Amino acid sequence: MEQMMQYEHKYEHLGYLCGIDEVGRGPLAGPVVACAVILPANHQILYLNDSKKLTAHKREELYDVILREAVAVGIGMVGPAKIDEINILQATYEAMRQAISKLKVAPQLLLNDAVTIPGVEIPQVPIIKGDAKSASIAAASILAKVTRDRLMLQYDKIMPEYGFASHKGYGSKSHIEAIRQYGPSPIHRATFIKNFL
Repeated sequence: MEQMMQYEHKYEHLGYLCGIDEVGRGPLAGPVVACAVILPANHQILYLNDSKKLTAHKREELYDVILREAVAVGIGMVGPAKIDEINILQATYEAMRQAISKLKVAPQLLLNDAVTIPGVEIPQVPIIKGDAKSASIAAASILAKVTRDRLMLQYDKIMPEYGFASHKGYGSKSHIEAIRQYGPSPIHRATFIKNFL
């Protein structure tokens, strides 16, 4: 727990710290989702870690705890058409800016997972592998992942033939075979799947 708070302790004198992370840069389908989270300075949320290291069940549990405990939360999302138009990196930045803009409380500092977001006035600290080093970034990664996974489950109900519930839009063998068999769906990223068609 303590190592997950090292950056929070280092900067807490500045005021509200906001962790930022995204999910969905790599998939062939669906949006990129970013989340901004301000945790209370003395929060006691256990098991915060990089969302990829947690089970789906644990993420769902933590999702509710984080939403209940957080000072403020913002979620940003950029869909496939926009990703194709401006590229995934720019779409990621856009989702992050959206997430920040939806916070009800203005943070004094952003703790970002590995990136510096252009076009943001608030000071930023990019932290490599931040979701494994900062509780705030870990919380953001969990909220972003659960939000996106739930969305992909909804898409799976509408378009079951692609198997979104199992691979969440990532480029698994079965997913690529489904794209070849059924063609692209409205949520596929054209720039990501052109090599498979």
